[in-house]
Parts: sequence; structure tokens; C-alpha cells
Amino acid sequence: MIRVVHHPSYVTEAPARSTYRWGKNGAIRDLLRARGDAVTWFEPEPMPRAWLEHAHDPDYVAQVLTAAVPPEKERRIGFPITATVARRAEFVPGGTYLAARLALDHGFAANTAGGSHHALADTGAGYCIFNDLAIAALRLVEEGATPRVLIVDVDVHQGDGTAALTAGHPQIATYSIHAEKNFPVRKARSTLDVPLADGIGDEEYCTILQGTLAPLMAEWQPTLILYQGGVDPFAEDRLGRLALSAGGLERRDRLVADMAIAAGVPLASTVGGGYGDDVLAIAARHVRVIETLAAAFAGTGPGDRS
Repeated sequence: MIRVVHHPSYVTEAPARSTYRWGKNGAIRDLLRARGDAVTWFEPEPMPRAWLEHAHDPDYVAQVLTAAVPPEKERRIGFPITATVARRAEFVPGGTYLAARLALDHGFAANTAGGSHHALADTGAGYCIFNDLAIAALRLVEEGATPRVLIVDVDVHQGDGTAALTAGHPQIATYSIHAEKNFPVRKARSTLDVPLADGIGDEEYCTILQGTLAPLMAEWQPTLILYQGGVDPFAEDRLGRLALSAGGLERRDRLVADMAIAAGVPLASTVGGGYGDDVLAIAARHVRVIETLAAAFAGTGPGDRS
């Protein structure tokens, strides 16, 4: 059984002047629906404003929620913030939080959106509005749901916003493995950054991933992993600079899952980057991430192991 978090607000019409592929989340939903009873669906609540403001500047939160984001910030985000987009932005962090809660109970759960790792305290950036990873991590540890969160970001772009918003927090660590020369130009400092040269393929990537993440997990001893499972390290991705095959992405996800399982750590996944003209193909790669992680965790969850 795959526990999947989704909300109808994740699927919205593209605002004017947007280059982001808004149909991706709907395609992910539809592909997972085709799995029938293998998937159990959960619907999140919007993230309360107080928790949005815990990670983001209250003035910026107000700008988003009233769809009054200044043009210069909209340009940095990559699309206009309409009332519909603002409503979506409230639910996505709620979805990542709910997926984490489900993972704590069952071992693994997935959000069909999220991974908005470029959003900073006072602005969005790079198609990200609110940083669901940072918001969820802060809420989880400060509510006492789990003692130590490790955010594992395998998107081809560095998780700069997540690193900045959680920097110095004694209960949150960040790991980012990414293409060194890709966006953002100005990198933040994660707990552990693993910058990669252009064109790295499956074997070298997975060797580096194993050799860097395993020691961090042993040192940090997380009690929950939030996984930003971006698929833009794929060789044919429009905005990627790495060269992973479809099999390489699957091997990557299985490696992370195996490390988490060996350490007894539950994992909640989000989507993330994946760019190109074939929205269905990109969605299928995201679904494969979810399926790979779910297959690894099958039967391993604490409590209810179904």
C-alpha cells in the first residue's frame, strides 16, 4: 500500500506568462490513480499561517496570501501569484507535513507536490513560493513530532532556500547533491553540500551519493528524512546538467531508501524539479520515484506495516 497525499488545489490552470509546466501534478495524480487499490489517498489541510510565518517573513506571507506579490518577486519566482496560485501555495506545505506525519506512523508516504527548495525568507524563487520542506521540518520538530529531521535533496539544483531557512537549527540538517554549475548561481551552505561536475552518470553519481550521505546519517542519526526527489538529474532534462539514466534515478532512490531502512528512519517524499516538453514523461519519472521508495519500504513501517 502506498500512502499518497494530494489536494485538488495542486492542479490549477497556468497563470499568464508562466513557463512552468503546471500540468505535471495532475499527470502524477492520474498515473497514481491508475494503480487502483495499491494507493491510499490522503488530503491535507492548508498550512496554518503561523507556521508559514515561522519560516517566511510575515510581510511576504501576506503578499502571497492576498495575491499582491510585487512584480520583481514574481519575476524571481517565474510566474504571477494569482488567488488560485496563492491557495495552492498554502496546501503544498500542508501536504508535505501530512506526508511526514504518515511516514512517522507507517515508514513511508509521498506528497504529489512540494520540494520547493528555492523559496527564501522574504521571496520565492525558481518556481518556488513557500518552502514546504523547511516549513514542515520546523513544525515537526517544534511540535515534538520527531527529534531530528534530515532533509535529503537530490534535485539537480542546490536546495539553497531550505539550507538558508533552517541554518543553525539544532534539530534540522540539510544534504544537497547537485550540479555545481547549475542554478542558483549563489549557493547557500547546507549541512553537507555535494557539488558535482557536469555530465556525471549513474555509476559515479551513486558512488558519491553513498559515500557522502551514509556518513552524515551515521553522524546526525535522524529520526525522519524529508526527501526532495527531483528528477532533473535525468540526462534529457531541459534544466539539468547531469547524465543519469532512468535506471540511474531508480538506483539513486533505492540507495537512499535502503540507507533509511537500515537506520530505522521513516521517509516522506516530495516531488521537485523535472523539466521538458513531455509533461507525461516527466510525471512518470516522478511516479517512479514514489513507487521505488514505496517498494523499498513495503512491510518495514513501525506500527501498521500494511
